[in-house]
Amino acid sequence: MNQTAQKIGKQNQSQASPLASMVSELQKSTREFHELHWEGNFDDYLRIVEENPETIQTAFQRIYNMILSYGTKEVTDLRERFTHYNFFDDPLHNGKDAVYGLERPLMKLVHLFKSASQGYGTQNRVLLLHGPVGSSKSTIVRLLKKGLEDYTRTPKGALYSYAWRDTDENGQEIWLECPMHEDPLHLVPLEFRKKLLEDFNKKGPETDQIHVDGELCPFCRFMYQEKMKRYEGDWNRMIQDIKVRRLILSEKDRVGIGTFQPKDEKNQDSTELTGDINYRKIAIFGSDSDPRAFNFDGEFNVANRGLVEFIEVLKLDVAFLYDLLGASQEHKIKPKKFPQTDIDEVIVGHTNEPEYRKLQNNEFMEALRDRTVKIDIPYITRLSDEIKIYEKDFNPDKIRGKHIAPHTIEMAAMWAVLTRLEEPKRAQLTLMQKLKLYNGKTLHGFTEDSIKELKEEAVREGMNGISPRYVQDKISNALVNETEDCVNPFMVLNELEEGLQHHSLITLEEQRKHYRELLSVVKEEYDDIVKNEVQRAIAADEEALSRLCANYIDNVKAYTQKEKVRNRYTGEAEEPDERLMRSIEEKIDIPESRKDDFRREIMNYIGALSLDGKTFDYRTNERLQKALEYKLFEDQKDSIKLTSLVSNVIDEETQKKIDVVKSRMIKYYGYCDKCATDVLQYVASIFARGDLKGDA
Repeated sequence: MNQTAQKIGKQNQSQASPLASMVSELQKSTREFHELHWEGNFDDYLRIVEENPETIQTAFQRIYNMILSYGTKEVTDLRERFTHYNFFDDPLHNGKDAVYGLERPLMKLVHLFKSASQGYGTQNRVLLLHGPVGSSKSTIVRLLKKGLEDYTRTPKGALYSYAWRDTDENGQEIWLECPMHEDPLHLVPLEFRKKLLEDFNKKGPETDQIHVDGELCPFCRFMYQEKMKRYEGDWNRMIQDIKVRRLILSEKDRVGIGTFQPKDEKNQDSTELTGDINYRKIAIFGSDSDPRAFNFDGEFNVANRGLVEFIEVLKLDVAFLYDLLGASQEHKIKPKKFPQTDIDEVIVGHTNEPEYRKLQNNEFMEALRDRTVKIDIPYITRLSDEIKIYEKDFNPDKIRGKHIAPHTIEMAAMWAVLTRLEEPKRAQLTLMQKLKLYNGKTLHGFTEDSIKELKEEAVREGMNGISPRYVQDKISNALVNETEDCVNPFMVLNELEEGLQHHSLITLEEQRKHYRELLSVVKEEYDDIVKNEVQRAIAADEEALSRLCANYIDNVKAYTQKEKVRNRYTGEAEEPDERLMRSIEEKIDIPESRKDDFRREIMNYIGALSLDGKTFDYRTNERLQKALEYKLFEDQKDSIKLTSLVSNVIDEETQKKIDVVKSRMIKYYGYCDKCATDVLQYVASIFARGDLKGDA
């Protein structure tokens, strides 16, 4: 064997070649294809059901089990526990349609699915998602549809339908699929089906009994009767003309998932829901009442065993509502010239506020209101969740060649949330403070119970305000600005303000004015944030902070133990430096009356660490770290002369110090060189105006 062959042999032993990996993947794909396109006879299907009774599920059971298959976790908000369903994070599609901050309404929705799956009555209702535009109603339904498609490709979500053996005009054998994808057990006569299901259910828990309701669709009923005539009533011979196959739900293939969207009233026809006559086949079969001459392809037909979505359901013509009412309450539809036909599907509609108010005021829609379960889907009122919506679309992986400055997304999200909040009834509480409380920040005088009261008194909070779509559009406008490589908060806030003048959903000038005022509130908050960041960047001198901390602790220790401090330079014993200690403590609003308590607290903290064998580090005490940084900033800001940026007259030594601060902004806070320079100049202008607050 030559050297090249030996080398290749060794490589093959250590790792598979690309060709081998490709063959392996193709084999895996082939196996999966055969599993998803399984075919067998009726006896094969009965064995599958016997081994795995979960194969027989109603549409509600299937969708509920699909949601649970992704797992859950418990979350707590204001002492209230919620179940978070991982399914709504859209894990299979990398969070593309993830829904944030809606634990309460989503938990209510899943509970409805659970109730319906156990036959407690909600299976006979239309589920109506109600909320303002852009509140993720369509996204939730899209998730459910995609989830069903994926779930039916798994072993646990497997379901089956069947086809009839027949011959074409040339006498060739063909297979005619059930047009409504029914369960093969519908072929078992009712009197025998009950006994068959009892045998299956004996092997499973009482809480998980299987049921197969309904009878054959008109087409299959016709084929069944024709076969029974041919075989002189011999059911065993008839069933040999049946081929059972795996069924994969697919919206694109119109199998098990349907979508109906209202169109122009003059062009609406109820046959879109229940199917229509195939006039070309009337010439073949001789009658328009022959089920073979009918297309069972309405949205209710194709969605059987799955889900049907009604977009803007309350815009439906009254004629459609009769079909909708029958489909929800009786689980039956009435195709033209055929008897009522059984269906098994989840009916989900969604609508906005004006349309729902119209429903409430229309006495002719009373029957629909009675058969509808409304789930409110409000806008998000928690800032951190709103930020996630925009970060999903505007992140470094998706935005190439542009840098989004820190806090740009945050400020846009903050404004959006502020527009949705109701003014607090407590005079001492601002709207911005309310936003921070909702976002988990603690404020003096507010407990979890008082925050809960704030939410309870604002009944319609989240049902009005600015849609995330509007904010996304304005961020996009700022991003496509070709003159700038870096998008900052002011660019986006300006876009938001300019767009208000022509916003189609703002009808009152007073509302427009209120939204503009909220933009000013957000800009003030941004000023405080960037001033704080620049302060921390200036004070981020670890050695200087450590020296300041050591000096403070020495003085506090002497003060609490009524001792003197040895001067490091003269060696003389001196009284503790009260001026130094107070200059640090005042930075975090420790009043004179509480200074002794704070100092003892610090010493007790250090003592507890010492007992555990740990060394004190100021960074482990957030309040002390903050106080030290503010103090160091006060000591260093004059030496850095940041205000000289405004005049553009900077000496070399000052420039070096400013460059150090800028490098810290880039390293610790995510700025690029340009936006770090812009922020420093902006904060310098604030310093020059004398607007800097010690507690900023």
